[in-house]
Amino acid sequence: MSFESLHLIPPILKALKTEGYTEPTPIQEQAIPLILGRRDLIGCAQTGTGKTAAFAIPILQLLHGEAAGDAKRKPVIKSLILTPTRELAIQIGESFAAYGRHTGLRHTVIFGGVSQNSQTDALKAGVDILIATPGRLLDLMNQKFVNLHHIKLFVLDEADRMLDMGFIHDVKKVVAQLPSRRQTLLFSATMPREIAELAQTILIDPVQVAVTPVSSTVDAIDQSLYFVDKQNKKSLLVHLLKDPAILSALVFTRTKHGADKLTRYLNKSGVQAEAIHGDKSQTSRQRALNNFKSRQTRVLVATDIAARGIDVEELSHVINFDLPNVPETYVHRIGRTGRAGLSGVALSFCDQEEKEYLKDIHKLIAQPIRVVEDHPFPMTMADPIPQASAPKRPTAGKPGPVGYFRRRGGKQF
Repeated sequence: MSFESLHLIPPILKALKTEGYTEPTPIQEQAIPLILGRRDLIGCAQTGTGKTAAFAIPILQLLHGEAAGDAKRKPVIKSLILTPTRELAIQIGESFAAYGRHTGLRHTVIFGGVSQNSQTDALKAGVDILIATPGRLLDLMNQKFVNLHHIKLFVLDEADRMLDMGFIHDVKKVVAQLPSRRQTLLFSATMPREIAELAQTILIDPVQVAVTPVSSTVDAIDQSLYFVDKQNKKSLLVHLLKDPAILSALVFTRTKHGADKLTRYLNKSGVQAEAIHGDKSQTSRQRALNNFKSRQTRVLVATDIAARGIDVEELSHVINFDLPNVPETYVHRIGRTGRAGLSGVALSFCDQEEKEYLKDIHKLIAQPIRVVEDHPFPMTMADPIPQASAPKRPTAGKPGPVGYFRRRGGKQF
C-alpha cells in the first residue's frame, strides 16, 4: 500500500515524499482512514511503530480542510496532543513540522523546565495545533494563555506512561476543560485497568487498532543475558564496552541516582558517557540526546521515563544494567535497537535480587534469552541460576513485524 491510496491531500503527500516516505506502517494503514472518517480511536502500539504519523497526518489533513477557506484568520487551538515527557513533545512537534510544512497550519510545543516566555509568545500569535505536557499545560491554562474551547481533535499519547508518571489526575483536569463534542484518540503501548477505565469515559464508540502486542519482541534483536553479582555490574559493563563493535549503547538504570553514579564511573574509566533523567534540566537533556544521536557521545545512560522519548536511528546496542521490575518495560527498552530492518543487540545484567524479574520477562516474551557464561565476572552466589525456559509462542493471530516508514530502495524507517 502507498500513502496515495490513503487519499491524502497533495500538500501532505509532497511533504512525505520530501521525507522519503513511500509506504505506511501497519498502524498508519489502519488508523489514518478511521481518523479521517472522524472516528474515536484506541491505538495499542509500542514505540517505533510509526504511531505519531498515524495521528499527525490525518489531523493535519482535517484541519487543513477547515482552514483552507480563511487564509487571513488568526489560528485558534483546534487540536491538542497531550504527551508525558518533554522529549516526546519535542519529537511530536518535529513530526508536525515535517508533515505539515506545506499546509500553512501552525503548531507549538509547550513543556516545563524552561522559561514560558517563548511558549506564551507563540500562543499569543495563534496556533492551530498544541503539543503539551500536562503540568505546563495546566499552568498556562490557569494563567489564561491557553483556551481549549475550540478543540476538535484531542490526542492522549503514551497513556500508560502518563499513569506510570502519576499524571492521570492532571489528564482528567485537562479533559474536563475540553468541549464534549470532539474527536478523541488514545494511544498506549499497554492497556492497564486504569487506562481502560479512562478510555471508557473520554471516548465515544471507539475503534480499536492494535499492532505488534507488547509481548512480541523484534526478531532482529540478538538478546543475551549475563548473570553477575551486583557489585561487579559496573566492571562488567566497562569490560563489554571495550568491544569496538558497540558503536552506540543506550544503558538503562532503575534510578536517577544510579544513572548519575554509573555515568561518572564510565567517564573515569575512559568511556564517554552522559546521563538523561527527570532531574536534568531540559537544556542538558536535549544536549545529551543530541550528542548521542550525532555519535559525539558513545553511551547514554537513562532511566525509563526519560528514555521514552528517545528515538535514535541505527542504535547498535541496548544494555539493561538493571533489569526492570515490570516485564513490559523490558520489551520497550530492547525495541529501541534492531530498527529499520537492521540488526540490533540487547544485553541484560541479572543479579541475585533480579531473578524474579527475569522469570516475569521470560513469561511475557515466551522465549528464552541466551545466557553468556564465559565472562570475567560470573555470579558467585550459591543459588542456582534459573534456566531460560518459557511457554511456546502462540501462532494464532500472530501479527506481522513492526514496520517503520519505508524509504526508497526498500529500506525501512
